[in-house]
Amino acid sequence: MSVRARVWPGNPYPLGAVWDGKGVNFALFSAHAERVELCLFDSSGQREIERLALIENTDQVWHGYVPGLWPGALYGYRVSGPYEPQIGHRFNHHKLLLDPYAKQFYGALHLRDEHCGYQVGHRDADLSFDTRDNARDMLKCVVVDTRFNWDGDRAPETSWSQTLIYEAHVRGFTIRHEGVPHHLRGTFAGIAHPETIKYLRSLGITAVELMPVHAFVDDRFLTDRGLRNYWGYNTLCFFAPEPRYLSGGDLVEFKAMTKRLHDAGIEVLLDVVYNHTAEGDQMGPTLSFKGIDNASYYRLLPHDRRYYINDTGCGNTLNLMHPRVLQMVMDSLRYWVNEMHVDGFRFDLAVTLGREEYGYDRAGGFFDAIRQDPAMSRVKIIAEPWDIGPGGYQLGGFPAGTAEWNDRFRDTVRRFWRGDDCMLSKLAPNLLASSDLFEHDGRRPWATINYIASHDGFTLADLVSYNERHNEANGENNRDGHPSNFSNNHGVEGPTTDPVIRETRLRQRRNMLTTLLLAQGTPMLLAGDEFGRSQRGNNNAYCQDNDINWLNWNISPEEQEFFDFVRRLINLRQEHPVLRRSRFMHGLQISKRHGLRDIDWISPGGGAMSDYHWQEPKARCFGMLLAGDAGEYFTADGYPEIDNAMLVIFNASPTAVPFRLPPVRDAGHWRCLLNTTQPRLAPGELLLEVGGDFQMEPWAVTVFALVPASPD
Repeated sequence: MSVRARVWPGNPYPLGAVWDGKGVNFALFSAHAERVELCLFDSSGQREIERLALIENTDQVWHGYVPGLWPGALYGYRVSGPYEPQIGHRFNHHKLLLDPYAKQFYGALHLRDEHCGYQVGHRDADLSFDTRDNARDMLKCVVVDTRFNWDGDRAPETSWSQTLIYEAHVRGFTIRHEGVPHHLRGTFAGIAHPETIKYLRSLGITAVELMPVHAFVDDRFLTDRGLRNYWGYNTLCFFAPEPRYLSGGDLVEFKAMTKRLHDAGIEVLLDVVYNHTAEGDQMGPTLSFKGIDNASYYRLLPHDRRYYINDTGCGNTLNLMHPRVLQMVMDSLRYWVNEMHVDGFRFDLAVTLGREEYGYDRAGGFFDAIRQDPAMSRVKIIAEPWDIGPGGYQLGGFPAGTAEWNDRFRDTVRRFWRGDDCMLSKLAPNLLASSDLFEHDGRRPWATINYIASHDGFTLADLVSYNERHNEANGENNRDGHPSNFSNNHGVEGPTTDPVIRETRLRQRRNMLTTLLLAQGTPMLLAGDEFGRSQRGNNNAYCQDNDINWLNWNISPEEQEFFDFVRRLINLRQEHPVLRRSRFMHGLQISKRHGLRDIDWISPGGGAMSDYHWQEPKARCFGMLLAGDAGEYFTADGYPEIDNAMLVIFNASPTAVPFRLPPVRDAGHWRCLLNTTQPRLAPGELLLEVGGDFQMEPWAVTVFALVPASPD
């Protein structure tokens, strides 16, 4: 049988390699290619057994159908066309290319000179043309059977007001967990293990946000230093899961993980990187998009298309203004929702996704596509609201239906507990879900994702242990990472045996997490912060695939006590709807029984905060009084959410502050629910009269619930 006879015309849709039970349809978009060849490989991926020309081209999609081909077949593409970098074209048929729609990869990729389309070391480098074949050392795409038994799977559909996000790394979370079998550690199967799920449930987590799981590449400059791209923000393909996270090499493992987490009532959110790819700038490798249609997939400088627009700081910027590129991203998102059953996405450098010709536009094509898509309307959408391009900081500037990482909350809480001046007036709006930023277009308090620490920066334990970053292990002379962390080591840089400093650090960690979990909005917890995980002062551990990043599950008695406090704190938030309201509060709603406003700010004297209190630079102590029956709030089932009034007192002063508990009509007493200076204090162990005096200890948060007076 001749090569041409083996390829039937096939269809231009859907894109990618699709098995129908009798054969496989291949479809690849390229607007500027002159020839596209499908390369089939043996089961080892080392020998090319056939090369088939896709001669059909419909609406810039090259396509063909290969009868008799089955799941498990390995393939790649060679694409021919002009090599003219000055006008944006970088075709090189000597390079085997990955299908942008590949669902699974076989093998491992180690970047070498032959993966570049140009001659490395040549005088004019990227203008030269490399004729070496890279197929032997290239990843191979795998034809997959997407069938899976989803019977019984039901998405938790946790309301935003009930959501607690737990940011975790697939590998780092379980790689040292002794309760997980060794061969499953650091994989999706490790996340799905009963011991892992039991732990997440015991903590009270409702959603796991996994750092990038799309297949990615270890940068060559890292591997040359013996390091890896641990975080994974270097995407190679937007459909295939990262092979190193598959213990058995089959993508079914991801689906099984999702199903088991759903069974436990836990949602799966993915941190996704659609702003750039692993191919870098003009000096980067040719792995997929660059060799398929560089001028379509990437944003290029208008005056010299040899170079890439770099709003991401990663060498290139994906061109979502192109309809086929936007289609690819939307197809990817729908695939992960419909086929993999994920419950939401966190968009890395989301400002880049909203960039149009004239700059960032929250009504741009990508956001319009998201808002009208039926699949995306069912899941949670979170934006990282910045990039490094012009006007790249857009906190609060995203459309309705989008939540955003709130770094203002992060920095304000850090500075308040560090003891900075003039912080009361800055902290207050952040405790109320930052309505000044997010209350527009019908958005709700959940639109702010509040956090103290994330993968990027110090862990919670390092925030109270280091004044300076310590990134020497990254090999960049400690110049990488944020120079300003708003941290405080409390007298010693790094670990110490001093009992006073250790207790102060524990208390400050409790204070920051209490502030996080008692604030309105959606809280996010960094994995390991609940038991003191440290990165040894490294605030940019993106390349450390070792115990700098891996969670250490050998928890000390001191940290076990801290964990118990965090679990109790999470339960407190879940038990009291007044701490997680579905609408913004402005002090305009009045409670019927006690006459309290929905929100009031209380001075240490027991009265309302005055302008003097707000503006006093050295003021460190104030109270937040929330009326549990002011306004009308209902659950999703239509039941009213009525709660007791709660008073949360914050004291970031190094000295004790006398605080008069506010007098309240028709009230019996104040019941202490939590005190960060006494983590083992039982709820109700301390009862105080309404209008009575209370001594706020230094560096402390105390939570009171109002107990109404008994009826006559």
